[in-house]
Amino acid sequence: MRRARGLAAALAAALLLAGCAQSVDPIERLGKKAAEGVRPHGPAPDRSYRHWGLSAPLARPPRPTTRPLALGPRTGGRTLPRVVDHVPTRDPVVFLTYDDGAEKDPRFVDMVRELRLPVSLFLTDSVAGPGYGHFARLRGLGAGIQNHTVDHRALAGQPYAAQRAEICGQQHRLRARLGVRPRLFRPPYGAYDTTTVRAAADCGISTVVLWRAAMTPADLVFTRGEHRLRPGDIVLVGPDESTGPTLRERTTRVLRRVQQRGLTVGRLEDYL
Repeated sequence: MRRARGLAAALAAALLLAGCAQSVDPIERLGKKAAEGVRPHGPAPDRSYRHWGLSAPLARPPRPTTRPLALGPRTGGRTLPRVVDHVPTRDPVVFLTYDDGAEKDPRFVDMVRELRLPVSLFLTDSVAGPGYGHFARLRGLGAGIQNHTVDHRALAGQPYAAQRAEICGQQHRLRARLGVRPRLFRPPYGAYDTTTVRAAADCGISTVVLWRAAMTPADLVFTRGEHRLRPGDIVLVGPDESTGPTLRERTTRVLRRVQQRGLTVGRLEDYL
C-alpha cells in the first residue's frame, strides 16, 4: 500500500514538473520569439524609405503657416497672376515639381504612395496626352495637376491669341481628361512676357510658377541667390533625360539634399 502511494506521488510530481515546463511566462515567450526572429503581433516599422534610397524617413510637412499668395498687381483694370519661383515661408519645406509628363514610370507612382510624397505635375497635352491614366493614378494619391500648355511651344514673343490658345487649350483638356481646372501655370522653358501673364489671367490662372532650383543629371543648379536649398524653394525635378538617371533616381537625389538641409517636402498647392 505504501509502495502504491509512493508511485502515485512520484507520478503526480512528474506531471506537475511537465506542466511547469510547458507554462512559460507570456513576457518570456515574447522575448523568445523576438530572439528567434519571429515578430510579435502589431504593425511592423516602416522601412519603405530605404527601398527608395533614403537613409531616414521623410519628415511629415507641417500645417502651412503661410497664407496663399495674393494675386499680382492690377493692370489695365484687372488683377494679373503673380510670377513666383520661391514661396516666402518659414516652414521647413521645399516643393517638388515635374514638367511635361514624358516619363510614365509606374514605379514612380509606388514611390509617391509609399513615401507619401507631395508633388505637382505641370502637364503638356502633346506629351502627357497618350497616358493620362498614369497621371490620374498620381492625382488619386494627392498629386497636383497643373498647366504646361498644349504643345510646349516657347510663348514669349508670340501674339496674344496664340498664347491664349496654348494655355486655355490645356485648361480645357485637363478638365476633360482628369476633371481638374488648374490654378497654376508654368510656361515652357520658363520663358514668358507680359502677354503670357495676361493670357494666363484670361484662362483662369492665379499664379505663374517658375523654379529656383533644378535637378540636372549632374546636380542641383540654382537660377539665382544662394546655391543651397532654402525654405520655400520651388524645385524642378528634371529635365527629362532618356540616357540619364531615371525620374525615381533624380527624385531620390533631391530628397537626400532636402534632408541634408533639415527640410522636407510640402504641397505647393497649399501655399499658392
